[in-house]
Amino acid sequence: MMKHAGISVATAMLMASSHVAHAADVQIMAQNPVVEISISERVDSRPDMATFSTGVETKAPTATQALRENSSQAKKVIDKLRSLGIAEKDIQTTGINLNADYRYDRANETNRFVGYRVSNQVQATVRNIDRLGTILDALVSAGGATNLNGPYFSIHDESSLKKMARERALVNGRKQAENYAKASGYSGVRVLSIAEGISSVSPGPMPAPPPMAMRDESVPIAPGQVGTSVTLNISYEMTR
Repeated sequence: MMKHAGISVATAMLMASSHVAHAADVQIMAQNPVVEISISERVDSRPDMATFSTGVETKAPTATQALRENSSQAKKVIDKLRSLGIAEKDIQTTGINLNADYRYDRANETNRFVGYRVSNQVQATVRNIDRLGTILDALVSAGGATNLNGPYFSIHDESSLKKMARERALVNGRKQAENYAKASGYSGVRVLSIAEGISSVSPGPMPAPPPMAMRDESVPIAPGQVGTSVTLNISYEMTR
């Protein structure tokens, strides 16, 4: 768990202009000084989903030939994903690129046109990460994939984690606001407004294995943990 708090105290007093907090179109008038707390709480847990991208790249003398050959190999990759148990809704084509291919001619110090290059990228989501290593290995060794990127780990349902982080932030935010209130001669605080931000933090992508590498066992995967963070910006009025 990681947390960060930023604090600012408004110096408006009873005879100064009232502080107005806006929340759901409701105005709450503050007659005492206001303390504003920004506090973050993070809850870490093991991910249950992983997303990665894979695909194929082909080269040929003509654009038509390059595209046809690439399409045939890309279909093989997609069929392999399906055969490995990945649902249709979790397979998505993310990019098809056709570009002229050049080779540098050292003798003439120029780029020489040699044909066309086509790449087809597919993104897939694995909902059983215990099988992720086997899936990645099968795509390269038997599915014809020439590249892999990822995986990116996440959690399918973060609702309970958000609730836990939110509750911690509320408790710690109030404690800090009360400390400021008591140090300023007040007895407590009351909430004027709450604004929330949520984010997920995961490790960086796993380095891709060498293209077309053959292995005797599945790719080792260490999912670690991902963090669900909630940041609350809370305004409190100091009370007597």
